[in-house]
Amino acid sequence: MTTSSTDRSVPTAPPRSGAVIATLIGVAMVANLNLSVANVALPEIALHFDASQVGINLVAVGFSLGLAASVLWLGAVGDRYGRRRMLLIGTALAVPASMLAAWAPTVEVLIGARILGGLAAGMAFPTTLSLITALWSGPPRTRMIAVWSGVGGASQALGPLSAGALLTHVWWGSVFLLTVPLAVLAFLAAARYVPAHVNEGTEPVDNLGGILSVVMVGAIVLSINFAPESAMRTQAVVTGVIGLLTAVAFVLRQRRVRGPLYDLHIAARRMFWVAAVGGMLVFGALMGAMYVGQQYLQDVLGYSTWTAGLSILPAAVVMVAVAPHSATIVDRFGSRAALLAGYVFCGAGFVVMLVLWDASTSFAVVALGYVFLGIGVAIAGTPASRALTCSVPVRRAGMASGTADLQRDLGGAVMQSVLGALLTAGYATSFRNAIAASPEADSVSDQVSGALTKSFAGAEGVAARFPQYATEITAAARDSFVAGQHAAFLVGFGVMVLGILLAAFGFPDREEEHTMLAAYAEADAD
Repeated sequence: MTTSSTDRSVPTAPPRSGAVIATLIGVAMVANLNLSVANVALPEIALHFDASQVGINLVAVGFSLGLAASVLWLGAVGDRYGRRRMLLIGTALAVPASMLAAWAPTVEVLIGARILGGLAAGMAFPTTLSLITALWSGPPRTRMIAVWSGVGGASQALGPLSAGALLTHVWWGSVFLLTVPLAVLAFLAAARYVPAHVNEGTEPVDNLGGILSVVMVGAIVLSINFAPESAMRTQAVVTGVIGLLTAVAFVLRQRRVRGPLYDLHIAARRMFWVAAVGGMLVFGALMGAMYVGQQYLQDVLGYSTWTAGLSILPAAVVMVAVAPHSATIVDRFGSRAALLAGYVFCGAGFVVMLVLWDASTSFAVVALGYVFLGIGVAIAGTPASRALTCSVPVRRAGMASGTADLQRDLGGAVMQSVLGALLTAGYATSFRNAIAASPEADSVSDQVSGALTKSFAGAEGVAARFPQYATEITAAARDSFVAGQHAAFLVGFGVMVLGILLAAFGFPDREEEHTMLAAYAEADAD
């Protein structure tokens, strides 16, 4: 049974709803796990390919980049030509993309495989929330979104744990094969349980707008990643200019085309754009912190891949436990209260990381930082996604789900890129200062200096070549990494403060929220 935009208050659910939501969560888990499985393997990947910190950043962010760049376009394609069809194609393509990443011969091929996997997820992932929006309504929809959001966030957190367990026995490429069995099962379940056609549109797809959106997001994210490397400043400027120009072209196209890919009139709705930006901040915080944290745990604290992955488990547990209560908070106190609470907990997580994570931090303190982040994401994720889906007509569910995916993927890509750039710049600056202050500074060649400041893996390589200085080099590398991550976490905390201000002054209170939703439903019914 489906619902229209005019009867959202009437609770509805599809037949075999349990099997349907389990299938949709399974499809989403393929994407969510792939977003984070690479993080725990980054130190081994860096050593295997002798990759720079920029290369490591792109391996980590590649999947998010492919997904973020494609969700708007492919979500609209699903709205028009069949959500289940896109679900099946994307889930099927995830298998060869994962296999290519596992056996990539070079870091460039690995980055390309990660982007390809993200594009495959761009076909499947947006349809999961679109179908929840189309198949459920009223309080049941809020509960399904809470479950979808909580399990999705937890599966992202469980990615490093499962990958860490694998890496204690097999090679780094195995982490990319984790989702292959799940993708096969999700494909079979989707073919059986997911309805073929649910409130799909008839308007033509704005393919030119779709191409512009892909170029826009891809260029901006690449520009952020290139910026910290002095040898890549030209590429950073060129991709940044391309991103800005295509962003202008995209907006002009959406304002003039009859059937826009991204309806700017709907996007201008207060509940929609505030929720979109707010969700990007909170989901990006989780992904950015996990990205920096996994390298810190292995490089600085010397954790094994298993222990590093295990540190995420408390966050996954609290996310699953807390997410259902987020729906209760939304129903009783409104979305703004839930968003504010989420940002406060995320901010507390960054404070722990900023103040207490150093070269001798205990496992309990590491886990505490992740727990605060997990609680924050679990509470804020539901109102951020719900506000989007309830602010648009059901026929444009792909726009809402695409934006909800952008919350995770573009937010994750940007936050990982920004925090990674700060980490790279802070590490290099700190190590250069350490070299300059060393009594042996005059004997350090430019080649050796470049290897030391390139990445932690580069410093380890130099330490192996000069064992008489290995202790000093490793200590300097650890201190430099901590200096870089402090800069990253400080910005992460600042972003959470920005989120608090956005929710407090930009999002409506509970009564105004209900009034706005009723007005949106009436306008969409005309």
